[in-house]
Amino acid sequence: MQDIENVILFQIDKTSKVAKSYSQREFDRIGLGITVEQWIVLKIIEESEALSQRELATKSLRDPASITRTIDLLEKKNYVVRNSIPDNRRQYHLSLTTAGKRFVAEHLAVIKAHRLRSVYGFTKEELSQLSGYLSRIQQNMK
Repeated sequence: MQDIENVILFQIDKTSKVAKSYSQREFDRIGLGITVEQWIVLKIIEESEALSQRELATKSLRDPASITRTIDLLEKKNYVVRNSIPDNRRQYHLSLTTAGKRFVAEHLAVIKAHRLRSVYGFTKEELSQLSGYLSRIQQNMK
C-alpha cells in the first residue's frame, strides 16, 4: 500500500492547491482586486470569440452556477458584458469590456512572471515532458 503523499493524483491535487493559494496571496499582495478564478475567466474570455457561459464553464472546468456568480461579479466590476444572441433568449455571448481588456493587458506581465516562478529551474525539455505526462493522465481519467 502506497503512502498517500506518494500517490501521483494526490501530488497533482496538492500542487494545484498550493499554486492557487500562492497565486491568490500574490493577487492580494499587489492589490489586483480579483480572485484567481476571476482571472482565469477573464483570460478565457479574452482568448475566445463568441463564448457562451456553458462553453466558459467547460473550458474553465467549473460548474455553470459558479460561472454565473463569477460573471455577475465581473459584470459589476465592468470587466465583462453579456451580449444577447439573436433568436436565443436563454444564452449570451460573453466579451470583455474596454475596462476588462485594459485590466487583462495591464496585469498580464505580472501573471506571466508568476507563472515563470512556478517552473523555475525546469528545462524546456522537462516542461515538455511534464506537460505530456499530465496530458496522458488527463486522457487516462476520461
